[in-house]
Amino acid sequence: MLVDSHCHLNYKGLIEEQGAVLDRARESGVTAMLNISTRESEWRDIVATAERESDVWSSIGIHPHEADAHPDIDLAKLVEEAKHERVIAIGETGLDYYYDHSDRERQRQSFRTHIHAARETELPIIVHTRDAEDDTAAILAEEMEQGAYTGVIHCFTASEEFARKALDLGLYISISGIVTFKNAKDLQATAAKLPSDRLLVETDAPFLAPVPHRGKTGEPAFVADTARFLAELRGVDYEALCETTAKNFYNLFNKARP
Repeated sequence: MLVDSHCHLNYKGLIEEQGAVLDRARESGVTAMLNISTRESEWRDIVATAERESDVWSSIGIHPHEADAHPDIDLAKLVEEAKHERVIAIGETGLDYYYDHSDRERQRQSFRTHIHAARETELPIIVHTRDAEDDTAAILAEEMEQGAYTGVIHCFTASEEFARKALDLGLYISISGIVTFKNAKDLQATAAKLPSDRLLVETDAPFLAPVPHRGKTGEPAFVADTARFLAELRGVDYEALCETTAKNFYNLFNKARP
């Protein structure tokens, strides 16, 4: 079992040959994929892909880059859309102070709205954070005090201290192909020590293709390369890491359990 816990199958670079992309993923041993939404205009097509493909699931959410463009996305709308049987997560959401494509206060408001939706629907939240560790950690902790919820820090590249804070809140950590990059020594050190029962793997395809595919369009099949690298880094068998991360995926995204 091998799961790509975060990909964008409907993005340019994959959508043009989505069927072939899915076939290659399956040939690489990928048994499930979570297709992530980032803006409202994607929701219908992303859910439709999950309806059509039994090994593909979907999320509903607004990326922090898109927060300014979606002032009308409120708790009620997220909760209603998440009722669909193929929607298993809320997000991706969070904070991105690196690009600042949306006003920071608007990002924070949107992030909290998504957490409220995760709490109400009892679905996990998918968290994006870049150059915003302190505010992300503070919001996650403040909201946890208001009521429990689950989730994952996707495409983890933050500090070991932030990882500890997220883990202490009961969240999961997902590792992408960035861990295979030569200049990712700090990330590799953190990834080697993450608790095995909170670990996921992902591609974030079509982005961040791992070594030996770096520079190419990423796709879910490449999660196998990230998993192999991570298994060696952690000193475990590849098959064992695949099984562990797949089990963790279904523990977190339990709406997808067989």
